[in-house]
Amino acid sequence: MLRFLFGVVAIVLVLLGGLWLVQRRLIYFPDPAAPKATDQLPGWEEAILETTDGLQLHGWFKPPAENAAIVVVFNGNAGNRAGRTPLGSGLAAQELGVLLFDYRGYGGNAGRPSEAGLALDARAAVEWVRRRAPENSLVYFGESLGAAVAIELALAEPPLVLVLRSPFTSLADLASVHYPFVPARILLRDEYPSIERIAGTATATLVIAGTWDTIVPVGQSRAIFGAAPGPKELLIIPGADHNDYQLVAGPEVIETTVRFIRAASG
Repeated sequence: MLRFLFGVVAIVLVLLGGLWLVQRRLIYFPDPAAPKATDQLPGWEEAILETTDGLQLHGWFKPPAENAAIVVVFNGNAGNRAGRTPLGSGLAAQELGVLLFDYRGYGGNAGRPSEAGLALDARAAVEWVRRRAPENSLVYFGESLGAAVAIELALAEPPLVLVLRSPFTSLADLASVHYPFVPARILLRDEYPSIERIAGTATATLVIAGTWDTIVPVGQSRAIFGAAPGPKELLIIPGADHNDYQLVAGPEVIETTVRFIRAASG
C-alpha cells in the first residue's frame, strides 16, 4: 500500500512539474508570421518599437485627426495584429489614431511572451506613441489578456480612457474555470491579478463583455467593472461569444467606445 501511495504521489508530482514547465504554452498562442499592411489599411504607417530589454516590436499606426485621441490596442493571447484590423479600421474611421502592435513572440517579433515581458512591450508601445504624437491623449484598449496588460500599465501610466473587452479577474480565476482539477494558484508563473490592480486605477473605464463568452465568463468581466473606481460604463453584448465579430469589432462596440472617449475628452 505504501509503495502504491508513493507511486501515485510521484506520478502527480511529475505531472505537476510538467505542467509548470509548459504552462506558458497553455496561456500564449502566438501567430509568429510577420503580417503585412494591406490595401485595407490605407494611410497607415509601419511602426518599430524598442523595448527596454533590447527587443524590436513591429506594428501599424494610423495618425489621428488633429487633437483626437490615439488608441493603443493591447491584443489577446492568440494570433497577431492582422486579426485586429477590423477593430483598428473601425476606430480610425472615426478619426481616432490607432496603434496595432504585436508582443514579443508574436507577428514576427523575437522573444517569448510572459507577464513581465508583455508589460515591457506595453510600455514600449506607449512610449513610441508619445514620441510620435506628444500632444494627443492616449486610450488603452485591451482585449482579454490584453485587458490585463492594459490595467497593469494604467496603474503606472494612466491614460485618458481605459477600454477593457472581456477582462478576467485573474489568470488563476480563469484557469480554475478551464482547468478545474489543476492547482493553478500554486503553479502559475504569470498571475495577471487584474481584480486587485483595477481598484488602484484612476481612469475613466469602459468594460465590454458578451453574455455567451465561453473563454472569459461574463461574471468575471462584471466583477472587473464593479471594482473599477469610476467613472465607468458597462456594455454587455447579448449572445456574443469571445471571438464573435459583434464583440470584437461590431458597430455597438465601436460606437460606444468612440462616444465614451469623446465624453472623457470633454
